[in-house]
Amino acid sequence: MGRAKGHGSAQLLFLVGESIMLNFTFHNTTRIHFGSDQIAKIKAEIPADAKVLMLYGGGSIKSNGVYQQVADALSDHTWFEFSGIEPNPSYDTLMKSLELIKAHDIDYLLAVGGGSVADGTKFVAAAACYQGEEPWDILAKGGKVEKALPLGVVLTLPATGSEMNANSVVTRGKDKLPFNSPKVRPAFAVLDPKVTLSLSDRQISNGVVDAFVHVIEQYLTYPVNAKVQDRFAEGLLQTLVEEGPKLLNSETKNDLDTRANVMWSATMALNGLIGSGVPQDWATHMIGHELTGSHGIDHARTLSIVLPAVMKIQKTQKRAKLLQYAERVWQITDGDDDSRIERAIAHTENFFSQMQVPVRLSEVNLGESDIDTLVEKLTQHGMLKLGEHGDITPEVSRKILQTAL
Repeated sequence: MGRAKGHGSAQLLFLVGESIMLNFTFHNTTRIHFGSDQIAKIKAEIPADAKVLMLYGGGSIKSNGVYQQVADALSDHTWFEFSGIEPNPSYDTLMKSLELIKAHDIDYLLAVGGGSVADGTKFVAAAACYQGEEPWDILAKGGKVEKALPLGVVLTLPATGSEMNANSVVTRGKDKLPFNSPKVRPAFAVLDPKVTLSLSDRQISNGVVDAFVHVIEQYLTYPVNAKVQDRFAEGLLQTLVEEGPKLLNSETKNDLDTRANVMWSATMALNGLIGSGVPQDWATHMIGHELTGSHGIDHARTLSIVLPAVMKIQKTQKRAKLLQYAERVWQITDGDDDSRIERAIAHTENFFSQMQVPVRLSEVNLGESDIDTLVEKLTQHGMLKLGEHGDITPEVSRKILQTAL
């Protein structure tokens, strides 16, 4: 996965005790149109002779005006539509879109929705051109994506950063698996904060928490003297902490400046910038995927449950960055090191609770008896050496889940 690039080098640096920024190549080709009434820019972004397939979710874009704006922008194009992409997009649903693509010779995809629609569209873009045995191999066997249909995104729910990265996660049954390929990076994305006004509190909470944990996965590891990346990450975390709760307050939730800052934070959290040249974790996500796959829990809510437990179990490995996190994000400077770390973790849990998401497995009606199956699924999916040091084995994952009870 692209998210884990540099993992081997990061592990080596830990073993030899060095503290230098990792080598990296950063290249992001997605063009962003940010701000009010930018959906009209689609017209110029997609080639005039393209046959376009618009993919979206359950139809909320028809009630909030987004569908009509997109239809107006595509009025001079030949276009078709495919709806019904679920949260945690289903492989079986996505595969149905290939029939439309083949029947109408589609050569451009447009995702209109949140991260699940964008992720699903990326998979469709790759699957439509895949020459292997079956497209599921892209996810299950690391099948190489040699070619993909071009795509753009109209973002309606800020959360995943999928509109400006090359990552995708798709679900099939109880398996929720990721893939990464530069071939599916969106050519452009439209980010209009106004279209988020119709989101529910649950969607807002999930989006803010998802973005927050994306930053943490790339920040809360160990120091490599990457001052620029650290300061960017800390600024994003502080912005989400400051602005996120405002979107759940009836007096401030419709403020477009707040929505704009949250929207851009979510995009910047996972467009590759803050993860360049630094070790990355992603254990919280991999464990969280199993909670979603086995129990259907919202992705962000799995992260809010697992992350504090990861912090507690990996406290020694993450000690230096936890202390930095405590001081720079939460302004905790008094007391001994252990107490500052404990308070930083408590502040994180309090923030999640403020965002109305769970921080314990018991809050989603799971207990000790559910842990064996989750660990078995992690093992089945090859998640044997998670974390920035590759030291989170299935048994450590078990301890994390037990700590999350």
